[in-house]
Amino acid sequence: MPDVQFSNLPDVQRPLLEKFYRAYRSPMRARGEAQVWVARQADIVGALCLTPIAGGHWLTGLFVAPAERGRGVAAGLIAAALTSVEGNVWLFCEPELRGFYQRIGFVEVQDLPQELAGRLARYRHTKPLISLVRPAD
Repeated sequence: MPDVQFSNLPDVQRPLLEKFYRAYRSPMRARGEAQVWVARQADIVGALCLTPIAGGHWLTGLFVAPAERGRGVAAGLIAAALTSVEGNVWLFCEPELRGFYQRIGFVEVQDLPQELAGRLARYRHTKPLISLVRPAD
């Protein structure tokens, strides 16, 4: 993975992120206030968003191009992005991804900030999700 670069995507380049998500028919989207991070080779091969919330950030939109999966892109991208934020970082994921996130420092959590608890309850109407947090150092 030495040829992959991780960086914060400037707001003026956000259309590139939307193009990346659409190219793979991903339902992911970047919210306006989110900090966007990308993994690049010649083009974007992975992305995630960090949205500020009370007490930390909410990680959403993590997507890695299928050809790059299993090469450490997601873990590297998360590590790079989390160096830029303070506080806890929460995320929702499908239960089968629990092990991946636990290996990089996330733990399952039931007690969520109010704004995330409501979202998780709504999302669970259509899919099984768990909530995880990477506690602040």
